[in-house]
Amino acid sequence: MKNLLKTLLVGSAFTLGLVSHALAQNKVVIGHFGDPLPYKALVADGTLEKATGWTIEWRQFASGAEVNAAMASGGIQISEIGSSPLSAGLSSGIDYQVISFGKVIDSSEALVSRNGAGIDKPADLKGKRIAVPIGSTAHFSLMGALKMYGMTDKDVRVLGMSPAEIAAAWARNDIDAAFVWVPVQAKLRENGKVMVTAGEVAKTGFPTFNAWVATNKFSAANRTGLIAFLKAMNEINADYHRNKAAWNADSPKIKAVAANVGVTPAAVVPMLDGTTYPDGDLVMSATWMGGGAATTIKSTAEFLKGAGHIAKTADDYNKFVNPEFAKAAAGK
Repeated sequence: MKNLLKTLLVGSAFTLGLVSHALAQNKVVIGHFGDPLPYKALVADGTLEKATGWTIEWRQFASGAEVNAAMASGGIQISEIGSSPLSAGLSSGIDYQVISFGKVIDSSEALVSRNGAGIDKPADLKGKRIAVPIGSTAHFSLMGALKMYGMTDKDVRVLGMSPAEIAAAWARNDIDAAFVWVPVQAKLRENGKVMVTAGEVAKTGFPTFNAWVATNKFSAANRTGLIAFLKAMNEINADYHRNKAAWNADSPKIKAVAANVGVTPAAVVPMLDGTTYPDGDLVMSATWMGGGAATTIKSTAEFLKGAGHIAKTADDYNKFVNPEFAKAAAGK
């Protein structure tokens, strides 16, 4: 009887261990930024957890450089990341792959000059203090804007700051201009003016976007969940562009996004408007996961290397772009 009881206890402990391990494996840590996007409407009601079967912990980052550090340390499994830090991360050998695209940036990121800073035209930027999150898409766009204006970062004083630090420095008049994203950008515009948007800079050869990346280990073990995750993203993005008029300040979806980001519903509506959020068709188009993504990432990496921001580039970036999950999510 003693032996039987001992066997049962050992067996129970082993079973509990397996269950605990399974539960631990089911928890997924996903990185994101504090900006408003359509998918944030799915976070509060648990839609993504129901679709994937995951227990999701959302972890907010101030920049893509922070995402790269968290990915390298194994602290997160999936994340949004901007095109500039993505190119830097892949070039440095961080163990993740591109699985889809979350947004194509336009006016949601912009260079804003502060009222009273004496900046009335691009030439007035010379010698001015311009804040930007270093290594971010906004930083890449700033370098593109300066090139467009016939300048380099040596002609201005570039100050590396997080969005929160930018807002605080702006309030103290410690900076003259900033290239940053919403919602902080919206706050800056209350006492400043937009000089150029990321979308306008993109037309000169500096496109910026946010990709979804996942660690190679997680991707190999979670095909079904990743497909469900990306399908939910495609559907909410398609709904936004198809029914934009319904995404107003009184809509439950806008209210959910606002609650997630920490701004008013009325403020969210114009913030969402400055970005393209890809549905399944656009994600799988020739420009993105259909083949063009690797070329765009490579050109970004080569520019960053030429500017001295990264030490090396890879010969081929196609090996870092895995269209398998996005293709299945889009039903292609």
